[in-house]
Amino acid sequence: MNTEGLTIEERKAQVLIKLRKYKLVEKVDHTDAISYLVKIPKIKHKTLVWCFLGGTTVGIVLMNGLYKLMKEQGIDRVITINEGRYTHAVKKGAKIRNEEAIKNGAKYKPIELLFTTFPVFEIFNHALVPKHEILTDEEKKQILSEYKIRPYQIPHIQSVDPVVKAIGAIPGDILRIIRKSQTAGQHIAYRYVV
Repeated sequence: MNTEGLTIEERKAQVLIKLRKYKLVEKVDHTDAISYLVKIPKIKHKTLVWCFLGGTTVGIVLMNGLYKLMKEQGIDRVITINEGRYTHAVKKGAKIRNEEAIKNGAKYKPIELLFTTFPVFEIFNHALVPKHEILTDEEKKQILSEYKIRPYQIPHIQSVDPVVKAIGAIPGDILRIIRKSQTAGQHIAYRYVV
């Protein structure tokens, strides 16, 4: 992954696409932004990764433009990357849209706002960060029945944890964490995203 000459937002977009194993369909340069149209393996919806360049303050007018673009192009999900800030109205609007989608049975948040804390580098290349995976629904059922527990009884991990953000886990997901161990070879732990 060559990051020479790229903005921070572009580097974050590349890390996001690589970590979440998205397939890049199209990259488009706009006046004050760069967009990446991606497909998510195993899921049939299209996602737009939108990078606001120059650390701008993203207000409701900019977001309404993105919502309109989503509707016109049949895009199911948008992920925004911004080194600036989001207004309160944007955060609240995204939260309301996400809650409505989840309530209506969606398995994903249609609007994901990534803040300055999203890593610019591939976080799993660090020696102290073990591999994290999101369990499928079948794997969840198997683990819960095997240990005879409920999800909330698994040790928790915060949804704002950088690794959780990097892999795109949402509250309610269960993560498999695979650590190298000198005595056991590898140690597997599970965490419930809250």
